[in-house]
Amino acid sequence: MSTYGEHVFLSVVPRREARLKQAGKRSPLGVRALNALFRPIWRMRRGLTLGAQGVVIDAEDRVLLVRHSYRPGWWFPGGGVEWGETLETALARELEEEAGVRLTGPPVLHGVFANFASFPGDHIAVFVVRQFERQENHRRPGEIAEAAMFERGNLPALINAGTRARLDEIFGALPGRQTW
Repeated sequence: MSTYGEHVFLSVVPRREARLKQAGKRSPLGVRALNALFRPIWRMRRGLTLGAQGVVIDAEDRVLLVRHSYRPGWWFPGGGVEWGETLETALARELEEEAGVRLTGPPVLHGVFANFASFPGDHIAVFVVRQFERQENHRRPGEIAEAAMFERGNLPALINAGTRARLDEIFGALPGRQTW
């Protein structure tokens, strides 16, 4: 499996990718190059991509955001749902990988949003997470440049517009909408 943006796509050589993933190793450059080459074809043939993101809120109403190494702005931690995963399983895996967050209670589904600006069949399930433990200063090297808790009144300037809209919905400042 390889990551593009916030979603995971099937690899050109899925068996080798699975073995590398189990061993905790990164894909060789050749595999990543082949994935980049074939990704547009794969996307045209696939009707839907699905991601899961977590709005991690601590007891002081601070929100966990991550800044990726490959795209601008601050986002909720999360990523693509892999084959054989439920939305909640994917969410738990992505939170642990990206930000060192371990769920200690059930997440609550806030909504499923169409992200057509990214891809015509892209959808993101957003969960509110209030029951968790976090390993401080954890971030996934190579993918996550920074991970930090922010007070709602002191969010970073370069926060993604969809991320800001979800926060406004969750905290009651904006009515919900269906698009990212």
